[in-house]
Amino acid sequence: MATKTAAKKKAKPARPTVGDVVDDVLKRRAQALRARAKALAEMPAPAAAKALKALPKAKSTPHMDLAIAANAGTKGWLIAEGDSWFDYPGTDILDALEQSAYDVESVARAGDRVEMMAFGRGQLDGFAAAVEKIIGNGNTPKAILLSGGGNDIAGSEFGFLINHAGSPNQGFNDSVVRGVIEERVRDAYVWIIKTITDLCQKTLKQKVRIILHGYGYPIPDGVGVLGGWGPLPGPWLRPGFIEKGFDSLAQNTDMMHALMDRFNSMIKGVAADFDHVRYVDLRNVLPATKTLWANELHPKETGFKLAAKEIQNAIEAP
Repeated sequence: MATKTAAKKKAKPARPTVGDVVDDVLKRRAQALRARAKALAEMPAPAAAKALKALPKAKSTPHMDLAIAANAGTKGWLIAEGDSWFDYPGTDILDALEQSAYDVESVARAGDRVEMMAFGRGQLDGFAAAVEKIIGNGNTPKAILLSGGGNDIAGSEFGFLINHAGSPNQGFNDSVVRGVIEERVRDAYVWIIKTITDLCQKTLKQKVRIILHGYGYPIPDGVGVLGGWGPLPGPWLRPGFIEKGFDSLAQNTDMMHALMDRFNSMIKGVAADFDHVRYVDLRNVLPATKTLWANELHPKETGFKLAAKEIQNAIEAP
């Protein structure tokens, strides 16, 4: 009897299923939507109409005419969840897609790890809110874009992936890399895909195409955002290499080439497990050349636009 009681005390609560998590999110979102609908219903309609009527009619300006022309139509609505490749100063992938006549609802944040996108509190709520905004405009999303994994690898802990140059097993530690890329990051991607797919089926009664992209071949030269001075982010790669005794840029670039091949292989494999998910390979359009890379992790505007073109092809593919 005592053994059974002890076993019950030690038993861990069952992990929530994909459906459980999505149902909880939709319950919270339903409460928020009901509150907003109630607030709108309580507005004094005659007073609101009178106030609108009192507003002076805006005079047309050249910029206003341009804005009207630019927003006269759309190639489709996209929802984006991701990292700094979707949230970067200047022109990033999403900016390039908007310039190509797509409309984007984004919940992407620079610096986000894919593990936090999958399991962080409030992440799926934000995605659900983006779906609701598109529905509220009388549309449905054409595709969902996911970008992530770079922050799970690069940064202050990057050196942890590498065995010291003086070790007989120098270079990337296979078991550590496998644990990060093929287990932790892969599991997070699978969870994200399953939860947003379930959410779309429950809110839209259909699956929505999901686009995953890998990364190109970066140059670990110690350059951060705008040089990485002061509080600006970066560098993310070279410090880890230097810490572990690797100071040859050519050798380190080759090592990053192999690591990105491994990362892309994982992303491609995840996409292959779902009939509505597409993988975009960016290695050919973003090779390790300074003309395309602004720093260790981010392309220049030209590079982002090349990446956006490949993603657009995946959005429009049959």
